[in-house]
Amino acid sequence: MNSTVWFRRVMRAAVAGLALGLVAVAVPANANVPEGWSDPESVDPMFFLSLVFFIPLAMAVVIILTVITPGLIRGDKFAHSNAAPDSEWFGGPRSGTDELPAPDSADSKAGGASGQW
Repeated sequence: MNSTVWFRRVMRAAVAGLALGLVAVAVPANANVPEGWSDPESVDPMFFLSLVFFIPLAMAVVIILTVITPGLIRGDKFAHSNAAPDSEWFGGPRSGTDELPAPDSADSKAGGASGQW
């Protein structure tokens, strides 16, 4: 028997044994509450919902409004379209490529890459 095959079989058995052992240990314990501990009151359902649902929802709304408000003030449009979006040039001129100078001659330095030796 090859040592690699033997090692793989041992490792598979060890992983399977570890998984079974973890499942056996994870069963719930049948223990009573210790005598010195108090019995806590039940939690109000509205308090639970506000803690788990309403507070994170309010925080999300505040974050979304914080991000969107400057764009709304500037007059940006946030319309959703199923069509393919226009290409976007981040950091480029606001009115598009109309502001860029066009190359008017072969010696022009406007636009594109030029390599010279």
